[in-house]
Amino acid sequence: MPKMYTTVEHDGTAEFEEKKSLFIGHAKRVTTEDEAFEFIKEKKKEYFDARHNVYGFLLSGGQTARYSDDGEPQGSAGIPVLDVIRKSEVEDVCIVVTRYFGGILLGTGGLVRAYSHTAKLALDAANIVTYEKYTEMSLVCSYSDYQKLISVLEGFGAVIDGTDFSDEVRLRYAVKEVLCDASTKKICEITAGRIVPIQTGGRFDFHA
Repeated sequence: MPKMYTTVEHDGTAEFEEKKSLFIGHAKRVTTEDEAFEFIKEKKKEYFDARHNVYGFLLSGGQTARYSDDGEPQGSAGIPVLDVIRKSEVEDVCIVVTRYFGGILLGTGGLVRAYSHTAKLALDAANIVTYEKYTEMSLVCSYSDYQKLISVLEGFGAVIDGTDFSDEVRLRYAVKEVLCDASTKKICEITAGRIVPIQTGGRFDFHA
């Protein structure tokens, strides 16, 4: 499994005008083809009066990629949108670019530039973020050890997922995969082996 995962943080929208043609770009994170096509369908319904609703999307791992010129000259719209996604090295992203024709022909080169530029603007507006692989961990400690362990975990940049207080303290946290062994070793050292964290799962997360 890859250590990094780059996608968009939220939906993004941008507009660009070229020779009286208005281009409106929308970028969205999607994780399945169904989600992508639902987003495309939504935008086509929203901009039903537009001449073209071009799209491109790429799912995780790059195994699934789709695009459509939606009536524009072949290769002048959908592929440029998809290329923007690929060159930005993002995954699980769908971009729809709507064009309202302004009456002036742009030519194939002009269309490629306009669709590419609008797609890039929409992608930038959606804010590209890179998530790292985190390992989810759990441990049980005494109240006297709790604050000491929290300090250790903060030092390793861990994300505290939950804390249950009863007779003892059950702590659930996630730490970057590359730091998991070191953080576990440190906890074992400072508790003289009394506390050994156990791995409960893994995920991608974004944490400064």
